[in-house]
Amino acid sequence: MKMTAQALKQKVGQFFFPAVFINDTEENIQETERLIKEHNIGGLTFFHSRATAATNYETKKTVVFNDDSYQKIKDLIVRYQKAASTPLLISIDAEWGLAMRIEKTPQYPYAITLGALPESKSHLVYEVGKQIGLDLKAAGIHYNLSPLADINNNPNNPVIGYRSFGENKEKVANFAVEYLKGMSEVGILGCLKHFPGHGNTNVDSHLGLPVLNETLEELLENELYPFIKGIENNVDSIMIGHLAVPSLNDGKNTSATLSKPIIQTLLREQLGYDGLVISDALNMHSVSKLYETKGELEWEAFNAGNDILCFAENVAEGIEAILQNASPDRIEESFNRIMRAKEKVGILSDAVFTSGTLNFEKASELNLQIAQNSITKIIDNSNTALAFEAHKNNQLAKLSLYKGVENIFFQTLNSKLSSPEFTFENLEVSDIKTIKKDLENFGTIIISLFVPKAKPQNNFEINIEVLDLLSNLLETKKCIVYVFGNPYALPIIPNLKKASGLIEVYQDFNEFQKNAGIQFLENSTCNGKLPVNIDLQ
Repeated sequence: MKMTAQALKQKVGQFFFPAVFINDTEENIQETERLIKEHNIGGLTFFHSRATAATNYETKKTVVFNDDSYQKIKDLIVRYQKAASTPLLISIDAEWGLAMRIEKTPQYPYAITLGALPESKSHLVYEVGKQIGLDLKAAGIHYNLSPLADINNNPNNPVIGYRSFGENKEKVANFAVEYLKGMSEVGILGCLKHFPGHGNTNVDSHLGLPVLNETLEELLENELYPFIKGIENNVDSIMIGHLAVPSLNDGKNTSATLSKPIIQTLLREQLGYDGLVISDALNMHSVSKLYETKGELEWEAFNAGNDILCFAENVAEGIEAILQNASPDRIEESFNRIMRAKEKVGILSDAVFTSGTLNFEKASELNLQIAQNSITKIIDNSNTALAFEAHKNNQLAKLSLYKGVENIFFQTLNSKLSSPEFTFENLEVSDIKTIKKDLENFGTIIISLFVPKAKPQNNFEINIEVLDLLSNLLETKKCIVYVFGNPYALPIIPNLKKASGLIEVYQDFNEFQKNAGIQFLENSTCNGKLPVNIDLQ
């Protein structure tokens, strides 16, 4: 029986997942409801606000934080679902939990922190996936666009870094699969990204097009390994990255998102993948500026092999372009994959949009276990004994960088190692010269460095004055350094090799600070291992 034009159009609408924003205006919300009703779109991808979504952060718009964002997203999901004749598949980026997008929700460690766990503790990664899944379910979200399967083998990568499990392909594959299994256990769809591998790039694909120069053989050996393991474990979906791989694309610098040889030939045929394929956000500059005609980008992305068009900005025009150019069989293929996914999460038969509550206590317990097993000792010259000896001789001081002295790490140490404390919070309120002078009288200094930013731009936002201070202290004092932040910040600190002690803690959560303090006082074993290679200065 031949399908009517209207029925076909309804099916094509299912491929579109426009972006929506928790902190949108009523006018924006009504526009989304109109899109849902008029075009039978398949789903939505939630972001916090227009100022933070994908490439929009460049506009330097102020991000407005709202304590009620969690309630707002729940209310919006119910409202949008009521506008839909076909239940919507609700998706979000929640790599380290809802907290990636929503205030006052549980936050879990970054992937790089999980990558520091021993292989024997991979069940903790499973638990993270499971807890994130339960949090998403409570909000009414079915589909987490996580985790990364990217192998982080380029320290200059501006956008992957701390979001990857590390540079060991087996560990990345194993931990990504554990995370996926945890989510699947509670009925949440997962997604491996960014195929065929965004780790070895030094361009941010939000802004430009990264190029991978590897051959297929090299990619199969490394970048593709975690994706292959994911496929073997029935991953629900794979996100295609905005990156060019000329060796897979007749020598052309075409983004993988728009490349039939990469999606159809490599992913579908050679790797045998028949699950959902989703594009990375189509508003990202690496692809969004390629076509002048509205709808052409959406058609090209669909034609290349994507089933879901994420952050599609031209819904009406995109639907028309696909209807004009695609075969009914190809439309049917993608439609069936999306319906299977909706069936799997139960939304076709269940009208309950949200279920469960956020469990902050469970998140805290899990974070503490991860803190205990990921903390990593890099330099050890009997740190604890050194500190207690200096304390006895009134030669011990503490210096906190980018957090006040009331931090949990210092509070924990003070139960047995109270000593004069100094802090640098920022250039506006703290005077480096005074700190340097005040520390002259002490021979041993415990330094807590709370790295200001997770991304590497501008030296992780560590001021040059702070780097100079650290360089001087490491040169002239016995320094025991605890780093709460991205380990890629370590190589930018001058003279760090001269530290008497160096411990990488990864996160600044209270659980990680407390555990670091206990580890110091008890001189307990650190079981974590750096997930990436680091060369200290």
